[in-house]
Amino acid sequence: MKKLFKLTALLAVLTLALVGCGGKDASDDKKPATGSASSDKQVVLDLSIPEPEGAKFDVTAKAIKEELERLTDNKMSIKIHYNNSLGGEREVFELMGLGSLDMTVQSAGPMGNWVKEFNMFDLPFLFDSREHAHAVLDGEIGDELANKFETEANVKVLGWVENGFVSTSSNNAINTVDDVKGLKIRVQENELQIDAWNAYGADATPMAWTEVFTGLQQGVIGGHSNSLATIQTSKIYEVQSHVALLGDRYSPGPIAISKITLDKLTPEQQEAVIKAVEYAEPIGRQANEDKINEASKFLKEQGIILTEPDKESFKAKTESVYEKWAPQIGQEVIDKVRNFKY
Repeated sequence: MKKLFKLTALLAVLTLALVGCGGKDASDDKKPATGSASSDKQVVLDLSIPEPEGAKFDVTAKAIKEELERLTDNKMSIKIHYNNSLGGEREVFELMGLGSLDMTVQSAGPMGNWVKEFNMFDLPFLFDSREHAHAVLDGEIGDELANKFETEANVKVLGWVENGFVSTSSNNAINTVDDVKGLKIRVQENELQIDAWNAYGADATPMAWTEVFTGLQQGVIGGHSNSLATIQTSKIYEVQSHVALLGDRYSPGPIAISKITLDKLTPEQQEAVIKAVEYAEPIGRQANEDKINEASKFLKEQGIILTEPDKESFKAKTESVYEKWAPQIGQEVIDKVRNFKY
């Protein structure tokens, strides 16, 4: 009986281990990567995005899927999971590090939890333009950040798309930094963002995204920062009347794959995934630009007043933010970004 009990327990442990390791094919429900060169079954990678179908990250994900299928004669594919249905953005990276999820296209926001230098993307007015940000991400600095993240998180960044520069919604015109004095503005639960808005003179209020619409509607907060596209899709225009094109923060979006998943794939499969991402990256970047232009037109049609505030008045208030955060992030990488020639 003891031997039977031990055998039963061993079989249970092995069963749990097999379930936790993925290793399923297209006939399974979740269909993660098999990475098996000998299998004739289609390899399907699970990919998580935080947005709904049709949003900018979905454009990227679908481009990867279509190109991957084309390159492999449909022997590999992608299953897209929408609206963070597999977990929040930090949790998605954690799942990928464990090999429980294959890929993602999402915000770089949580990456600072593994590599402190990623927190620089929350520094106000660090980037002059999209071209500046793209050049940094596509060059040596971006490669160094990606390599550090791979080491710390066990997740490999294959390319970069974006949320882009953020704008600020409110119920009053924001033309200079004086116009945000005392404004109760929602920020992410991020200490650097809190410090930046408090430095502008606002009342920075951390709040979960799921509470923002109701908070604005009920007057609990008076404004928030986000991309124009998100202001449109989340219907913020129904509860706010103004949007300032401040652009004080640039948000990149990694296209990333679990290192465990990647290592399971054959060299030919790895090459196909990498090429599919290379194909999709410019499509994803253009998708964000298109969505922003569409949102700008749409918001104006809804009667929203879009303004371009005096950015220099805001920049003049950021010295204390850089004094506090530069030693933590690394003055060297900040200087590299600021002085980057592109």
